Amino acid sequence: MANRRVVITGMGAVTPLGNTVEDTWAGIKAAKSGIAPITQFDSSINKVHYAAEVKNFDPSLYMDSKDARKMARFTQFGVAAAKMCLEDAGLLGNSEVLDETGIILGVGIGGLEITESSVLSLQKMGFVKTNPMAIPQLIPNEVGGNIAINFGCHGPVQSVATACASGTDAMGDAFDMVRSGRLDCCLTGGAEATICQFGIVAFEVLHALSTGFDDDPTKASRPFDKNRNGFVMGEGSCIMMFEEYEHAKARGAKIYAEVAGYGASCDGFHLTAPNPDGICGSKCMIRAMKDAGMNPSEIQYYNAHGTSTHKNDSSETHMIKIAFGEENARKLKISSTKSMHGHCLGATGAIEAMICVKAIEDSFVPCTKNLDEQDVEGGCDLDYVPNKGIEMNIDAAMSATFGFGGHNGAIIVKKVKD
Repeated sequence: MANRRVVITGMGAVTPLGNTVEDTWAGIKAAKSGIAPITQFDSSINKVHYAAEVKNFDPSLYMDSKDARKMARFTQFGVAAAKMCLEDAGLLGNSEVLDETGIILGVGIGGLEITESSVLSLQKMGFVKTNPMAIPQLIPNEVGGNIAINFGCHGPVQSVATACASGTDAMGDAFDMVRSGRLDCCLTGGAEATICQFGIVAFEVLHALSTGFDDDPTKASRPFDKNRNGFVMGEGSCIMMFEEYEHAKARGAKIYAEVAGYGASCDGFHLTAPNPDGICGSKCMIRAMKDAGMNPSEIQYYNAHGTSTHKNDSSETHMIKIAFGEENARKLKISSTKSMHGHCLGATGAIEAMICVKAIEDSFVPCTKNLDEQDVEGGCDLDYVPNKGIEMNIDAAMSATFGFGGHNGAIIVKKVKD
């Protein structure tokens, strides 16, 4: 069977920049920062006192309050994003379609705050006071399970855990399921919420998080900048509907973009650091372009993993040059929107793919915020669109993510042409 075309017909998001796709995208266009002092716990004993938290989130707007109390925070985000996505796709309540709809989501860690609170409870009060819902709340697949329960999805429901590449890899798997003919519709994306004391401490001791910007946390995430010193923890969810093109057309669905290609690779090098030679990281980009049948010159925008760490930003720049070639790499518009929404771990690939879709739709290239002194000497010498986005036609965009363990993923979206 020939591969079928796959399009995006619905999107929903809960992010540090807003609790809808529209609000998130407006924040991106305005170069707004979602980074602020931590409010979810007392961070006074921590070295890090800021994060990119989701703000003013009311789960009762999207689900029964009693059900919400049985969910971890990442699951609440995912259920909310899924509801918005289904409403956007015109499929909420369509039992005929949803009965055959799959769910494939990326979750890097899961309900970390549940793990933390349950262990503390066990230590203080013994096993008789341990949360009986701890396991159903903390395991990564529970977000997909709760979405299926809430909306009546009875296709395959799967969870992908490849660290920060989880959301991208989940979308790649969903893409394959739909174009192969196994599914006509699949909800896909990612969800994550790890802003708790243990989550922050655990990344602190790895020396991965940004410090020293307490006076103005909005300046803390500064990818490709000479004064970058670590990433800022984020949280949230983005879920999209991947649908077979003819199925979407037959029901008159709005089509945002076409999913063109996906590629993955593994460095096989180090548990937390990318291989500085960039060769294996570049393979996910090369494979995505090969999968899409596209040349590097056909892609105008690249949403970078761009974590604001010294090792990631320089090695990713090297990967781009290998994958796109020096000439095309220098023409490419590149930005790291983590400078605004932080690093949302397992959800980040989905959020950034959604941003690529909106960039194509609005003919707008997002900026890299806080890029005040580009680290050219450190190897960051491409066009990262500093501090102000630009209007420009975009026919195709790539988003790439790289996770602990050497997991690399890239996905390409493009304008739909009949």
